[in-house]
Amino acid sequence: MKLRIKFNLVLGLAGLVGITGSAVLAYYLLQANAREEVLNTARIMMESAIAVRNYTINEIKPLLAQEKHKFLPQTVPAYSANRYISELQKKNPDYSYKEAALNPTNLSNRAADWEADIVTWFKNHTDQQELIGERDNATGRVLYMGKPIKITNPDCLTCHSTPAQAPKTMIDAYGDANGFGWKMDDIIGAQIVSVPMSLPLQRAEKTFYSFLIAIVSVFVVIGILLNILLHFIVIKPMMNIAKQANRVSMGELNIAELNVKGNDEIASVGQSFNRMHRSLINAFSMLDDADN
Repeated sequence: MKLRIKFNLVLGLAGLVGITGSAVLAYYLLQANAREEVLNTARIMMESAIAVRNYTINEIKPLLAQEKHKFLPQTVPAYSANRYISELQKKNPDYSYKEAALNPTNLSNRAADWEADIVTWFKNHTDQQELIGERDNATGRVLYMGKPIKITNPDCLTCHSTPAQAPKTMIDAYGDANGFGWKMDDIIGAQIVSVPMSLPLQRAEKTFYSFLIAIVSVFVVIGILLNILLHFIVIKPMMNIAKQANRVSMGELNIAELNVKGNDEIASVGQSFNRMHRSLINAFSMLDDADN
């Protein structure tokens, strides 16, 4: 097997290992970064919804407090948060926010099966304040973030303890069959934000393929340059030495010495061959003189 083939086999194996390792690491990091980007978006949406809820509780609800015997949905924090997110969904329909409850007053807030699982998880893990996961829907992979809704304000029980205590206008709007029986410190639902992962993951994949093409291209260029260097620094000088040795071995002693340049290992071999060549010429000259 020729030296060039051996060199390229070793170079190819090293390149394959290096490219594979780099590709695996890059893919993992890019996917992790894409997921982190989605998670940051989900956190921003959640914090925005919480901010709207707090604004409603602290500023809007007191202004409408004079309507003591009339139910106004604008005083409900969940209503304000949902209205805020609904404006966002006009341009970003794949993003969603829901205050899912197992027993809501407004049936549009009733938890779907997968949302009910999140609420149940919070009921069973009362020390946890956040749940993050992924699921598939019709548009692709979605990351969801959930936070428990816990009754900590006694004012909430005014509308949700019994139908008799609830405002008549609320009963007229939603009926008396749902949204009652709540108690202090009960986890009655969960705030759930859903953010699509498809776009960030697609960007991550495009970046990954661009990186892969770049690193393969760099490896190919380096391989070509190394082969050129191998040819001129190693193979060509060694071929010249081999040709010279072959001629000397066939008895052609009266030929010019190798033109040796430099002081590397290949030059050292050429210099040694030239000394051997001169030694052979001297030895044959001495034999000729002895015969004469």
